[in-house]
Amino acid sequence: MSDTRPKVSGLAEQVADEQGLEIFDIELLGKGKLFLRVILDKEGGVTLDDCERFSRSFGALLDVENAVQGSYTLEVSSPGMDRPLKKMRDFEKSIGKLARIVTAEKIRNHNFFIGRIAGIEGNIIRFSVKEDEISVPFDSISKARLEIEL
Repeated sequence: MSDTRPKVSGLAEQVADEQGLEIFDIELLGKGKLFLRVILDKEGGVTLDDCERFSRSFGALLDVENAVQGSYTLEVSSPGMDRPLKKMRDFEKSIGKLARIVTAEKIRNHNFFIGRIAGIEGNIIRFSVKEDEISVPFDSISKARLEIEL
């Protein structure tokens, strides 16, 4: 499976680029029958039509290129409103939005925060939490996701 992942990722990027989409994440799970999950994103959000179009094109390309040995299940989706924040770029695109973060080390005696992403300076992400602002090094964030605001 070690040579499968780069080939699958490259093909997914190719189809996404052609369709004006961005690959948010790719998961390749299982032994024997594989489960391949592709999470798409784009400015303004991903539609069901985007997912269907990508799934048809990508699935056909995977089969033609014989990129996955044996049978597999392909799932294509969007990251959702409460999307995980995994890369620095995810935080940059989410400035001003409400987020929930968990840090590996305690900051001001806490390792769980809910606040607005106020800005980014180098490798530091600033969060407005209640009436305060905290600075969190990107490398100390163990888990982060946007909060749904109604």
